[in-house]
Amino acid sequence: MTSTPKQLQQDQTMAKQDKHSHQRVASGRRGLPKSSSGTGLTIVIKLGTSSICDEITHFPLLSTLSLIVETILKLKAQGHRVVLVTSGAIGVGLRRLNLASKPKDLAQVQAIAAVGQGRLMSLYDDLFSQFNQPIAQILLTKNDLADRTQYLNACNTIDALLEMGVVPIVNENDTISVSEIRFGDNDTLSAITAGMIHADYLFLMTDVDCLYTDNPRTNPDAKPVMTVDDIAALKEKVSVASAGSSLGTGGMVTKLIAAELATAAGVTTVISRGSTPQNIFQIISQPIQHVGSVSPKSDSETTEVTNALAGATISSLPLHTRFLAKDNPMMDRKWWILHGLHAAGTIYIDQGAYKAITNASQKSSLFAAGIVDCKGTFVAQQSVRVVYRPRDYLKKDEQGQVVEEYDGPEEIDLGKGLVNYASHEILRIKGCHSRQIIDRLGYADAECVIHRENLTRTKVIQS
Repeated sequence: MTSTPKQLQQDQTMAKQDKHSHQRVASGRRGLPKSSSGTGLTIVIKLGTSSICDEITHFPLLSTLSLIVETILKLKAQGHRVVLVTSGAIGVGLRRLNLASKPKDLAQVQAIAAVGQGRLMSLYDDLFSQFNQPIAQILLTKNDLADRTQYLNACNTIDALLEMGVVPIVNENDTISVSEIRFGDNDTLSAITAGMIHADYLFLMTDVDCLYTDNPRTNPDAKPVMTVDDIAALKEKVSVASAGSSLGTGGMVTKLIAAELATAAGVTTVISRGSTPQNIFQIISQPIQHVGSVSPKSDSETTEVTNALAGATISSLPLHTRFLAKDNPMMDRKWWILHGLHAAGTIYIDQGAYKAITNASQKSSLFAAGIVDCKGTFVAQQSVRVVYRPRDYLKKDEQGQVVEEYDGPEEIDLGKGLVNYASHEILRIKGCHSRQIIDRLGYADAECVIHRENLTRTKVIQS
């Protein structure tokens, strides 16, 4: 099928963006952080509300904030690039307005955030100014990153600030955010920021030392979790049901989500206590490889030695939880599609398309023939979820009764992608072969509904 001028232009733009992404990744690092080779790290530090304001009086915790500032300055003096992601605008706003608690009305909360954001930045500026260190304010929403050009502009702006020696301070723009464009919490925002700038480390500073097997406040038998290589397996063994503080929006659950996002982008993620930020120096001085990972040439004896050495290194460090970065992180464009874009709808696919998309070696595009339904209203080049419903394909007898047992999820989320056709067009061409599209629509903008370069998979099966 011949490509249209519009499609050729999109392909050329995509190629340029992919080239830019590869250059940015190549200029950074993957695997072990750069400190192991003697060069500077890019570090994102996320400071939660509980580390900034007293939960009851809402007065700023100046001792903690001063330690954070001093830590950032020492890291910069060692040649590292540091970005601070901060919460606390609502807490500071409550103190300024002499309010006892956060209201439930959205407009009032956003108004309090507007008051608090200016005071919060003034507080940071006062502290950093004691050391003649310039800072910059960056307020983001998901809408700001939904456009590819704006996303790249945000990346380039942060890079430029770091090159100028400025400390960027990032927060969500609570004053205008609504549920559809919110990151949800600053743990997620910090993970996306870390992925955008290809950071080496993301530190989630909180009011506990690390992740525990259960809530240490209520269970004295809770054990610390020091290193995590498989977050999905961790969720099955660890209780993280405790909520965040009364001022914050997060908790340990949101930190696990942030760790998943960041490690997928190749960022080592650490949960550590906010009141002891000086522990960061020891943690980054001992980069840990994947404990228990075996190279093709390694044997069981070598693996045991590696595990022993890694365990000894970890035990000598301050309490913290380290989530190891993925060996094969997503490229920049794929990361943007998955985490920078709001899904405008959902496409449901059949069993054949499910097998083709999740096959690690096949890397297939999504064609109309494999689509059974779509929900939502969207136009071409918007982002949609790709979902498979396994119950629809269980074995049945001659009477149509299901004879195969299944206790898995009703829907399996396979990822997100940018569509070549609008929702009303997909409903007309679903199930048909690519050569039949022109008969159904009278035109054919593309052979596939989602091109493989515009499809980010969250589920991949090794063949």
